Amino acid sequence: MVADRAGGRAAGQSDPRYRLVILDFDGTLADTFPWFARVLPGVADRYGFRRPSPDEVEGLRALDARAVLRRLGVPGWKLPLIARHMRGLAARDAGDLAPFPGIPALLARLRAGGVGLALVSSNREDVVRRVLGPESAGLIDRYACGAAVFGKARRFRAVVRASGIPPVSVLCLGDELRDHDAATRAGLAFGAVTWGYTREAALAAAGPAHLFATPEAVAATLLAGAA
Repeated sequence: MVADRAGGRAAGQSDPRYRLVILDFDGTLADTFPWFARVLPGVADRYGFRRPSPDEVEGLRALDARAVLRRLGVPGWKLPLIARHMRGLAARDAGDLAPFPGIPALLARLRAGGVGLALVSSNREDVVRRVLGPESAGLIDRYACGAAVFGKARRFRAVVRASGIPPVSVLCLGDELRDHDAATRAGLAFGAVTWGYTREAALAAAGPAHLFATPEAVAATLLAGAA
């Protein structure tokens, strides 16, 4: 069920108190889409897939990851090579990347409200920590980085097992349809954020448990009723 836009809570629902939030990084915590669009043509040339036009890049934001790969003609066997190269580029350019406004405050509010934080990302942990900065990065209890493009479900399950928290009390927070798919396969609720890579309409159509328009809406929903 899709959430109302004002506060992020699904209309008419009384959701469980989430005790753990599993965060995505690119497009959820960090504003990396402009960087991604900038480096994509060079990656396309290096690995022999089609360069999208600037207008087409924007249109790709309405598609899921598999559809994007088909549209650009990326063979599956090249994905690990491309992902490794992209992680290297992110490490090179980490100094140019930054969290979205409101993210440091969101992380601090959730921790102060008793919500545990974990992070599952295809990016490298050192890059994540550098972009977030030591204070925000230190609020995250567990990192599971370097996930395969379509390998997040396994990481989600491992994080939940290690936490000892029941799956019903866990929320995955992300900005892509593949994040939603991974959370669903792991049996976890998904909260979609509309400020990242995937367009809001596409996220809403997937039917996430929550649809968040701002970091403040995330905090308002997850901390509602907290002592």
